[in-house]
Amino acid sequence: MATVAELKERAASLLPPGSEVQQAFVCQTAANFVIFVINWLTGLTFGLITYRRVAITGDAIYVFDAPRTSGGANPRSVIATLPRHTQLGPVHGRWSEFALLGKRYWIKQRFQDQITAADAAAGFRY
Repeated sequence: MATVAELKERAASLLPPGSEVQQAFVCQTAANFVIFVINWLTGLTFGLITYRRVAITGDAIYVFDAPRTSGGANPRSVIATLPRHTQLGPVHGRWSEFALLGKRYWIKQRFQDQITAADAAAGFRY
């Protein structure tokens, strides 16, 4: 399981020169949360889950495509760039749901502090 420091480091090579990653996290999407439960129990729905890596710099929020086999840890390419003032949270609980690129994503509790810090740096309070 990649640490936040490793996530930041791996994303840096795909960002514009001089960009400094302030926060980074992995999130997942699927048609329904039940798919995550089935995958956790059996592994049978692995192909139905999409992983995204998100890196936040002082200027923008970058969303990366990441292979399933890496669990989102190894980004391949930037698929979207969002304005830095985009609010991502609030998030809370073991798994939290949030919207990104018009889709519903889930984030594990261990990465939720990254979203909270990013929103706080952008001036959002909740």
